[in-house]
Amino acid sequence: MARRSDNVTKGIERAPGRSLFYAMGYTKEELERPLIGVVSAHSDIVPGHADLDKVTEAVKAGVRMAGGTPIMVPSIGVCDGIAMGHIGMKYSLPSRELIADSVETMANAHQFDGLVLVPNCDKIVPGMLMGALRLDIPTVVCSGGPMMAGLVNGEETSLSKMFEAVGARKAGLIDDAGLLEFEQNVCPGCGSCSGMYTANSMNCLCEAIGIALPGNGTIPAVTGRRMMLAKHAGMAVMEMVEKNITARQIVNERSIRNALTCDMALGCSTNTVLHLLAIAHEAGVELDLKMFNEVSEKTPNLCHLAPAGPTHMNDLDQAGGIPAVMAELAKGGLLDTAVMTVNGKTLGENIEGKKIRNDAIRTLDHPFMEAGGLAVLWGNIAQEGCVVKQSAVAPEMLQHTGPARVYDGEEEAIADIYAGKINPGDVVVIRYEGPKGGPGMREMLNPTSALAGMNLDKSVALITDGRFSGASRGASIGHACPEAAMGGNIGLVEEGDIIEIDIPNKSVNAKVSEEEFQDRRAKFVPHEPKIRHGWLYRYSKMVAPANQGAVMLED
Repeated sequence: MARRSDNVTKGIERAPGRSLFYAMGYTKEELERPLIGVVSAHSDIVPGHADLDKVTEAVKAGVRMAGGTPIMVPSIGVCDGIAMGHIGMKYSLPSRELIADSVETMANAHQFDGLVLVPNCDKIVPGMLMGALRLDIPTVVCSGGPMMAGLVNGEETSLSKMFEAVGARKAGLIDDAGLLEFEQNVCPGCGSCSGMYTANSMNCLCEAIGIALPGNGTIPAVTGRRMMLAKHAGMAVMEMVEKNITARQIVNERSIRNALTCDMALGCSTNTVLHLLAIAHEAGVELDLKMFNEVSEKTPNLCHLAPAGPTHMNDLDQAGGIPAVMAELAKGGLLDTAVMTVNGKTLGENIEGKKIRNDAIRTLDHPFMEAGGLAVLWGNIAQEGCVVKQSAVAPEMLQHTGPARVYDGEEEAIADIYAGKINPGDVVVIRYEGPKGGPGMREMLNPTSALAGMNLDKSVALITDGRFSGASRGASIGHACPEAAMGGNIGLVEEGDIIEIDIPNKSVNAKVSEEEFQDRRAKFVPHEPKIRHGWLYRYSKMVAPANQGAVMLED
């Protein structure tokens, strides 16, 4: 059977290319085997990526054991925690597109027969998968695994508590010594930060889709099991190459719906909405925001990991991981168990006999919530939708009415929050932070964590056309669409307007008449993009709205 790599290794005409392989020390025997790209996000700037050199070597060992030739190529990756709260965060979501483009570029330019993707954090996971779906070649995702939970004052903790500790320090609830205690203990080592934040959400959902092996989402980074998983990922891609099983055969309408169901059961990050929309786009699958609510209404929320609750990824792993969650969902007929996965087995075969082993996972008859972890809201300040992690909202904030406190950017808002100028009952509105207006759709973890740290998360709501970290909790409503920079009504809200939020009934509205909005629109002049040079400016011109996954428009 002809291989893609024949285009670079076979025939008289390819002798110059072979000479370049030989210059790197590849042997004739290696060039006669399938060439497998191992895309590694290893770097010295992201805790989740610091150990990916070891994971990458384990993947390469698995490829060799199964008769292939592994070839490592690099990927960039932004650490959202380090980039948070300054211009760096503008690059985080857009970097997803660069990563997808680079995977497409390297795999097509060098004609790899298959790919093993070795990401771990936030935008890197969906970015790599998006690139692989464009190529539609045999692909396995193998993440680096989650960080262990930290320990502060005898309690398990994680990065979300670190950001909240800043708010507590600003409010005088802890002192400098207390802040330092958090700094030095919340993140004990390598791995993706230990709550159900965006990185772990996407690694779990890759497992639910079937494009990653069982255990991908929850096996801790520091364990031998993670290295074993990586070797098996290398072996698995070789079997896919042999059987010509490609990425789009795994990632399809049925498996994406399974991922949506697991998303709701797990209580994943709101960023999964953006990423699943983008992944579906690259897979040629129709997906819209209405389907998120449709699935959420049928799917109980079975997990309350940080920031929604006190458990962490190591607890979920010990409870049986994603296979145990899916086995429980399957009992209620909520999953399509006939879909194929990258280990050659169906989903049903992978979860057969899996059981819940501790209370980090609840059963269908005793869920945390009858509905799923995420909800999409609509209203006159989000006519095309907005998203909230309802599983992380205090019960008293599921319905809230209060005056708007309006800010044209995160910096203005955080300054007032830190200065104690936000009052119980307020609704903080942060705009011009969308994909175009930011540009780059920054995460708002600093404002949400400051409110939580100041004990305002049960009395103050926040709505933005930007987005939130998976570590955010409270009545934090993001992705308001259309965004202010595109003329959305969120840009017309004025200080003191009364905002009504009703999460159970999926609505968010300003008590402003349509006639008043029309009057305001007649005088409205959208702000110019905050960055007018470099690739972020190009991104602002080409990016689709949040309700389409903030993908790059091709036309």
